[in-house]
Amino acid sequence: MLDFEKPITDLENKINELRSVENDGHLNLVDEINVLQQKCNKLIAEIYNDLSPWQITQIARHPNRPYTKDYIEEIFTDFYELHGDRQFSDDHAMITGVGRFKGTSVAVIGHQKGRDTNDKIYRNFGMVRPEGFRKSLRVMKLAEKFNMPIITFIDTPGAYPGIDAESRGQSEAIATNLLEMSDLKVPILSYVIGEGGSGGALAIGVCDNLSMLEYSIYSVISPEGCASILYKNAEFASNAAEAMKITANDLRKLNLIDEIISEPLGGAHHNWQFVADNIKKIISKYLSHYAKQKSDTKIVNERYEKFRNIGNFTSKN
Repeated sequence: MLDFEKPITDLENKINELRSVENDGHLNLVDEINVLQQKCNKLIAEIYNDLSPWQITQIARHPNRPYTKDYIEEIFTDFYELHGDRQFSDDHAMITGVGRFKGTSVAVIGHQKGRDTNDKIYRNFGMVRPEGFRKSLRVMKLAEKFNMPIITFIDTPGAYPGIDAESRGQSEAIATNLLEMSDLKVPILSYVIGEGGSGGALAIGVCDNLSMLEYSIYSVISPEGCASILYKNAEFASNAAEAMKITANDLRKLNLIDEIISEPLGGAHHNWQFVADNIKKIISKYLSHYAKQKSDTKIVNERYEKFRNIGNFTSKN
């Protein structure tokens, strides 16, 4: 339960208590339960229709949100995971493989966080090392060779900042992905499903269509990191989140993303299937669009223009 959800939880507990009393004592408490349920529904709508960027950040990090593996199981068929970067080792924080989407062969790539303590350690909390980025690029190049669209799921607090990662060329691996993805001659569709943290996110996010889930975030640094730099105190993370414009609504207004994908009130963890179905609709929409484009050059040129047109530029005479 998140802090701002406590009033909702308190009401839900009262409703459950009344239902328990009704069942045990054979009492008719339907009217009382309905009144509380209406009050609870109203409170849920009020809270989730007026979330602050920091509250959205908390939802984006919710431990029960569906991760890449969950969406793969819901959206794709015949998925076969591919391991290793062919240089150093496999990175379990990055899932890569091939599968089918409604009969179309696709490459699927995404960050993977862990659920329990052991899984979080195994997945390195979704923080990718150089071998993970190189593995993803290997699969992207494979997809290009066999003319398969690439679908990526972004959900990471950022690239792993450890000494071992730096010693194996972390920044070079990220930069190489940015360079190579910009020139891949197949469609790339990317989906921010939780946290989109810095270069660790962008390394699989150079795409033709970028969509974000309603309660996800995308930023160059975490609110806590930004607060530590700007305010010299991570406790000002809520202020930083407000200033950074990291939510889907803010980024859509800035034309940095193409689509916002609806979630149920409270977040994707309340109804995985609902969100997976919405992602399927967006994938279908854009795969149909790119299936009509026969020119590889056009895809690359449009991707180039998409990123060149980001931001405002002024010139001095």
